[in-house]
Amino acid sequence: MVDQSDISDPAAQGRVSDAAAENWVDRYAPPWSQPMLRLSRADRPIGTWLLLIPCWWGLALAAQTGGWNWFDLWLITGCALGAFLMRGAGCTWNDFTDRDVDGEVARTRSRPLPSGQITPMGALLWMCVQALIASLILFTFNTAAILLGIASLALVAVYPFAKRFTWWPQVFLGLAFNWGVLLLWTAKDGGLGVAAISLYIAGIAWTLHYDTIYAHQDREDDALIGVKSTARLFEEDTQRWLWVFTAMTGLLGASAVLAAGGGWISLLGLAAMLVHMAWQALALDIDDPDLCLRLFKSNRNAGFLLLAGLLLDALI
Repeated sequence: MVDQSDISDPAAQGRVSDAAAENWVDRYAPPWSQPMLRLSRADRPIGTWLLLIPCWWGLALAAQTGGWNWFDLWLITGCALGAFLMRGAGCTWNDFTDRDVDGEVARTRSRPLPSGQITPMGALLWMCVQALIASLILFTFNTAAILLGIASLALVAVYPFAKRFTWWPQVFLGLAFNWGVLLLWTAKDGGLGVAAISLYIAGIAWTLHYDTIYAHQDREDDALIGVKSTARLFEEDTQRWLWVFTAMTGLLGASAVLAAGGGWISLLGLAAMLVHMAWQALALDIDDPDLCLRLFKSNRNAGFLLLAGLLLDALI
């Protein structure tokens, strides 16, 4: 007779609770690889998009004045592969450091480490494999970009611990997740510029916006175990703070476009992104975890709106 509790419990089936029921890892990946792919969040690709999109922003922004060349095709492809690998390595490190905490939170206790699908040593080995492959891609870029890529490892290492010592761990996530703006601008332009730095900070404001929404899913559990977040800090004032982050994204994003010599098409893409962010703020109900997750995931589309404007501007 089938144990009905196993049917409703994702961990009993090896699945992760906040992954889509019909994701490709659960359906098609070989069984031996599934714990590693789940540890890399390959079954939840939104994080890869949120890491990759700022990379493409930086490249498209640099093309406003530098134009395009054949090597840019490799930069586009290489950063996509690198984002997938480094997001996986970062998530593996995050879950390794949080393996005890994740076991106490309803949404995360089905992840591979707290549910026993993979050992801590196996997780560390898998992290190293992903980081090593990503480094091979990074070493095809110019020297300045390689140095920036290496420097980003410090942010990746610190982020999982931020929620233990600050109410603003989302800032550390923003610093890490938007580093691609600086990296890809430098890979194309050869050095940093004011436009890239401005867009980088705009991306951090965007991350504060979407990850505050995301963190509201775990607000009650985080309070019980003493984990800090902007969701817990803002609580009922969250919507007002989202407007602040939207305004910061707009002002800094416009400054970046103008500093790079971009035109009205880039600004139109930015405006469309801001409208999307405003819609998220208006739609948010901090006590509805399912809605918070849907709004968080919608930020892939928000990021693509700005990217479309930057790309079209650079092409035209």
